[in-house]
Amino acid sequence: MQSGLSKWKVLTLIASFWVVADQVTKYLAVEHLTAAFLVARARTFPEKLGAFVSQKNLLERGLANPIPVPVAPFWQHRYTQNRGAAWGVLSNAGEQFRVPFFYLVSIAAVIFIFSYYRKLRTDQRYLQIALALVLGGAVGNAIDRLFRGYVIDFIDWHWFDPDWLRPALHWPTFNVADSGITVGLAMLFLEMLFAKKPAKAPAQPAARKA
Repeated sequence: MQSGLSKWKVLTLIASFWVVADQVTKYLAVEHLTAAFLVARARTFPEKLGAFVSQKNLLERGLANPIPVPVAPFWQHRYTQNRGAAWGVLSNAGEQFRVPFFYLVSIAAVIFIFSYYRKLRTDQRYLQIALALVLGGAVGNAIDRLFRGYVIDFIDWHWFDPDWLRPALHWPTFNVADSGITVGLAMLFLEMLFAKKPAKAPAQPAARKA
């Protein structure tokens, strides 16, 4: 008799948690880094939630705060809108190509994850967690593209140059969904790199002829 959570419960719990965490932090980014709720005169939570879903193109409308909010010496929050893939790839492509392309990529990614996941054994928790993180991140960003046509990014990492007092090394702005995808893919890569291959069975000696 097997104990513990089934692999499908693991997938549901982790992926759902990551999607919720991603959307909640994006909501907070809109609330604290933009004037969207102020312009929409949203005061209650339902009103703010409605504005979060309906308000679009905050950068183009001048509603986003251009000044980064510092969190730590290497971490600040800055509202951005990514219309492309990771690091802004394809962000300048035409909307007629870009939107269907990312829809197809999201659908293909989900199909691949479920196809791979269903083959996992119950005891393969490491791979289950990795695929669940990738799924949660993919769904979180897909929700953004569905409602807005772009992805909200706000986590900005950098390393200051002490001589110039300015960011010398800068990581592209990202979000919680991106971190789930990155961590999950890194876990899968490490699994492929260091997974132990099953030992080959020793060859059986040929039977001697009588």
